Parts: sequence; C-alpha cells; structure tokens
Amino acid sequence: MKDMMKKLARTVEYLKSKISFTPEIAIILGSGLGKLADFIEGRQEIPYEEIPNFPQTTVVGHEGKLIFGRLGGRNVVAMKGRFHYYEGNDMEVVVYPIRTFKHMGIPNIIVTNAAGGVNTGFVPGDLMLITDHISLFCDNPLRGENLDDLGPRFPDMSKAYDRDLQKIALESAKNLGIELKSGIYSYCKGPSFESPAEIRALRLIGADAVGMSTVPEVITARHMGMRVLGISCITNMAAGILDQPLNHEEVMETGKQVEKKFSSLVSDIVANWK
Repeated sequence: MKDMMKKLARTVEYLKSKISFTPEIAIILGSGLGKLADFIEGRQEIPYEEIPNFPQTTVVGHEGKLIFGRLGGRNVVAMKGRFHYYEGNDMEVVVYPIRTFKHMGIPNIIVTNAAGGVNTGFVPGDLMLITDHISLFCDNPLRGENLDDLGPRFPDMSKAYDRDLQKIALESAKNLGIELKSGIYSYCKGPSFESPAEIRALRLIGADAVGMSTVPEVITARHMGMRVLGISCITNMAAGILDQPLNHEEVMETGKQVEKKFSSLVSDIVANWK
C-alpha cells in the first residue's frame, strides 16, 4: 500500500505538470460510449502510455487516454478506456485511476458502462440510472491493508450513488425528452457472459442490469469520499432472455446507436451539477 501511494504521487505530479486546472468531475466512459469525449471543448489528450505508473487497456472500444477540457461549462477529465479485472489486472490496478483522480483533488465522478438487460422490461438502447449495485461474489478492491489517509476500514455503501445527483440526472433527462430508466446494476467478473441460470438468479435478487465493471470503481470512490453518479447503457438483453448468442460486437454497435442521446444527457447533467 505504501508503495502504491508513492506511485500515485508520481502519477499525480506528472498530470498536474501537463494541465493548468483541477477538474471538478471525472467521467469514466464505458464500452462504445467514448463519443462523449468529442463534446469536450479545449481538449487536451494524454495517452495512458505516457502517464507514469498508469495501467494500459487491452479491450476493443477502450482507446486508452485521459481527456481534459470543459463540458457543460465545467472543467472535467474523461477516461476513454477503463481497466477490468477480467483482463488479468489486480484490483489495485483496476481502481488506480480512481485513486489518481481523488489525489488530484477531484471530488466527483460519473461512472458509465455498457450493460446487459436483466429486467425484461428493458430493451437495447435504454439508458439506466444506477440506484444501487450487487457485488456479492466478486473480489472487493479494498481487500488488504487499509490506509486511513484514503478512507475508513469499513466504508458505508448505503448511499453509494448520490441521491441529489440522481435527481439532477432525472431532471436533465426530462428536460431533454430522454427516457431514463432506474435500476440496480450487478457486477460479475467476466470475461464470459453470464449463463441464463445466473441471469435468472440475479433477477431474483433484484438486479436490473449486469456488467463487468463499475462496482470496484464505485466502492473505491466512496471509500475516499467522492460523490458518485452512475449510468448504464443497456446494449443487449442478458443471456436466456432472447434466443440468441451474446457477443461484444452487439455491445459496441448499440453504444454507437445511442451515443448522441447519451452524450447529450451527460453534458446536461454536468451543466446542472450541484
């Protein structure tokens, strides 16, 4: 942990030497949702490979760069490409960017993802406001030594997703004429898609959507006191709901179809952030 803190300090020192402001909000862009970065004005792009100690992404649809600039009249940084446990990364690597953002002085984070619809009332292309999550069977990113400088040993997750920010998101969607569903996101390790039996089990315990990211990042952000807003793009129906196989190409294609709606919504949320 102490070695990790030294690495963070080097990463933050480098990033601060490259930018002239501290972002108010960090935005993690999920698979197929990177088009939002084009809405950022005065963009300054920093490839992950140039950032000391920063991990590298290996997944199609995750370009691997931080984009600094202004969105909705606010200073932001967008993470175009995230890190997943299924890539073979340790959890410390998966959540390294979140700890970097906090140590840069960024207090807020928007997490987005491509997710499978578990709720049979959803259809591909829906956007879902994340109100809570399920992560019963996956490794916790806080496992191991706790450093009190980061946060408490046993952080509370009863309000992991900020309720005031959810109200802003719902109001933005209403004003834009965008239907924004609400629901619970379930995290599974991947990289295989879940089985039909697993999806039935997840539905029974309350999941509305399922994916292979987000929850480790949210736990880490809340551990450090960051405010969190989460949005899922339902890119496909989960296994067993439709009589067809699942593939990553469908995820990417649906992301492209909703990119304008998604980008407009997130931009308006940022503009109305309180």
